[in-house]
Amino acid sequence: MPGGTFASLAHLRRLVRRIRRHWPSTVITIRGDSHYGRREAMDWCEENAVQYVFGLSKNETLDALVFAKADEVRTRRAIGNLDAVRDFTETRYAAKSWSRPRRVVARIEATRKGLDIRYVVTSIARCDAASLYSGIYCARGQAENLIKRHKSQLASDRTSCRSPLANQMRLILHTAAYWLMRSMQDAIPRPHPLAKGEFSTLRLRLLKVAVRIRETATRIRLAFAANCPDAALFQGLVNTLILRPS
Repeated sequence: MPGGTFASLAHLRRLVRRIRRHWPSTVITIRGDSHYGRREAMDWCEENAVQYVFGLSKNETLDALVFAKADEVRTRRAIGNLDAVRDFTETRYAAKSWSRPRRVVARIEATRKGLDIRYVVTSIARCDAASLYSGIYCARGQAENLIKRHKSQLASDRTSCRSPLANQMRLILHTAAYWLMRSMQDAIPRPHPLAKGEFSTLRLRLLKVAVRIRETATRIRLAFAANCPDAALFQGLVNTLILRPS
């Protein structure tokens, strides 16, 4: 078994143990790319009542099992002269090293450039193929994007202190900044372009803003420049995010 699989499995054990210590009845589902799609990880999940959806590398056997559906998708695209046609199917598959056959879902997409098939292996039985792939497996991509925001746009990878405790404190502060940015973004009305903006864009447009501040005995007034494009949005965010006495 590759060394990387040992490390990944050890990480899963620690993570699941911690979660179940606090929430013993919680249903746990592990999503991972093909790095986790190995016999050792799947066997461990099944033995410990952990659901999983793992990416699975393609091979000739899998391609043969879904050939009929793939040919149908390819034919539909060609007859309709469409840019792309996507469909899903599932099968039972067992690699030579696996202890048992398992459910495999295939995402099949035909475009003008050719046919693309992606596979996932899962222990989840009560979920249709399309929902399992698009709604459960692909959602991990969004989680990865949020982690990238945490690192690249909030500089949380700057852990250069000699003390581990100091580096942990840095991560806590960066995480507090992350939740501040997420809270502000969630408060932006959905139709507004900034509702899907990057953190760097939000920081530039909403935080690095020059205003004239006038403080009186009863209130604080902010005077924006006459040509500030986000003054109305800023006012709406203040009204949304301000803590009011209950």
